[in-house]
Amino acid sequence: MILKRKIYDKLVEWKRESNGSTALLIGGARRVGKSFVAKEFGENEYKSYILIDFAVAPQEIKDLFVYDTGDLELFFQKLSLYYSVTLYKRQSLIIFDEVQQYPLARQFIKYLVADGRYDYVETGSLIRLKKNSKGIVIPSEEEHIDMFPLDFEEFLWALGDTATVPVLKDFFDKKQPLGDAVHRKIMNAFKQYMLVGGMPQAVLAYLPEKSFERADRAKRAIINLYREDVAKFAEGYEDRVFAIFDNIPAQLSKKEKKFKVASLNKAARFRTYKDAFIWLNEAMVTNSCYNCTDPKIGLALSAEESTFKCYMGDTGLLVTLAFMDMPYAENELYRAILFDKLGINEGMIMENIVTQMLRSKGRTLYFYSHSDTDHRENHMKIDFLISKNKKITPIEVKSARYQQHSSLDKFIKKFKGRYNQPIILYTKDITEKDGILHLPVYMAMFL
Repeated sequence: MILKRKIYDKLVEWKRESNGSTALLIGGARRVGKSFVAKEFGENEYKSYILIDFAVAPQEIKDLFVYDTGDLELFFQKLSLYYSVTLYKRQSLIIFDEVQQYPLARQFIKYLVADGRYDYVETGSLIRLKKNSKGIVIPSEEEHIDMFPLDFEEFLWALGDTATVPVLKDFFDKKQPLGDAVHRKIMNAFKQYMLVGGMPQAVLAYLPEKSFERADRAKRAIINLYREDVAKFAEGYEDRVFAIFDNIPAQLSKKEKKFKVASLNKAARFRTYKDAFIWLNEAMVTNSCYNCTDPKIGLALSAEESTFKCYMGDTGLLVTLAFMDMPYAENELYRAILFDKLGINEGMIMENIVTQMLRSKGRTLYFYSHSDTDHRENHMKIDFLISKNKKITPIEVKSARYQQHSSLDKFIKKFKGRYNQPIILYTKDITEKDGILHLPVYMAMFL
């Protein structure tokens, strides 16, 4: 089965608008589907294509970028002969897969694009890390695009449902309740999405028999692959990366979800672990959400890089990571989500899926937290802040049985005039109450 991905349309748009004037670099976490979509693009949109996987490319191919760059005619002839592919002017694509593992090829993009004979797509992880571009000139001819796990709409497509999301958008725009039966049906599909996640391997493992166990097995393999990547590529601070990665479920299960570095080591300081957090973010394994101390339209201006929440890039992987040391049958999160038994500790799943949905829309993540030990009435925390229509939208994530929203009330009072209509994301239907828009959590896709 081939999973339909939205990024494919962006590749087609790039081909049409660029017309050979730029190369396209697809960044994303390992196993998110970058290589597959690039290959599918080459097969469908070009007369021929060559895929060079620099994770396994032989030295003789790498040597082309050292010894044959002065003669492009010879360079292309050798590529064509080695891969047994005929190249056609302006009708062929050359894919540099896992290009971070051979930066010289990335540097050469400048001259290949200037030559203009073919189109070029690069894929890679950890592209922005200095060590993966050390000693090379980054080509200005690159356009960058990030690829994320399947979003909820793509997951529904995989289930054979192409009708739901367009209708949902209409209800969202009108702020109109869906009704119990429709909401329950969509919420059941969304629960599947939370548990399986959006990693293509996990989705494909789940689909034939709707088997969470098979999906869990696929996710364990991906988590183990990530751990192998840490050992290989996080040179010098792999122990700190492992410590953070393994501690994510424990940190998120607390009521106060800000990442406490001291919990890893009593003597630990953020500056000691800073590179490890950067590595995980650049690998797109995690999503960091930063504390915005002065919530104005330019949220980044008052963001504290040392005060943040660290979420998993894929919620399905978080579900499995939380019980990685136990067999699938003992993973309580599967039952808790399916039977609406999420407690306070499991609320991390709801917040994590929201971060995943906001990031897939290209949003940088921010929250607001204010502590006042002398005046507890001033203490407040808002799960997420987004900029919209030149104002801030405060967002809280709640369980279906929540009783109050005191932090949101304090925020509304303190920052009157700065914000759009506040939003609560929860597991019930659309409603407006006390000036607050309550949305089912799956509608985070429209924010």
